[in-house]
Amino acid sequence: MFSHIMVGTNDVERSKKFYDAVLGTLGVPEGHIDDNRRVFYRTSSGVFCASLPINGEPASVPNGGTIGFACKTPELADAWHAAGLANGGTAIENPPGVRQGPMGGLYLAYLRDPDGNKICALHRMPAA
Repeated sequence: MFSHIMVGTNDVERSKKFYDAVLGTLGVPEGHIDDNRRVFYRTSSGVFCASLPINGEPASVPNGGTIGFACKTPELADAWHAAGLANGGTAIENPPGVRQGPMGGLYLAYLRDPDGNKICALHRMPAA
């Protein structure tokens, strides 16, 4: 459904350091900064980017927005969360763990990146 997701940043190098760490725990290669001061992470399932706003205004976060990253195991979600905390992220909501939803159990870990974007690591638990 999605080709790419782009978040705003006010500091591309800081974002690269943060996302290299958190996405690296999921096996995503290090990001590449292009000539327009955007850092890109390309995978077979899509592209993630952090960019300075093209209008020259400061980056701001969406109210109510969350970007979720798929994790193959709860342990990867925990590693993702720890890498985020170690690289300028902020823990938010409940600690990482299983939450029950209408479609079964989800292992979730939430962070705000250094620019305040809300991100989540998600592992869908096997049906009981």
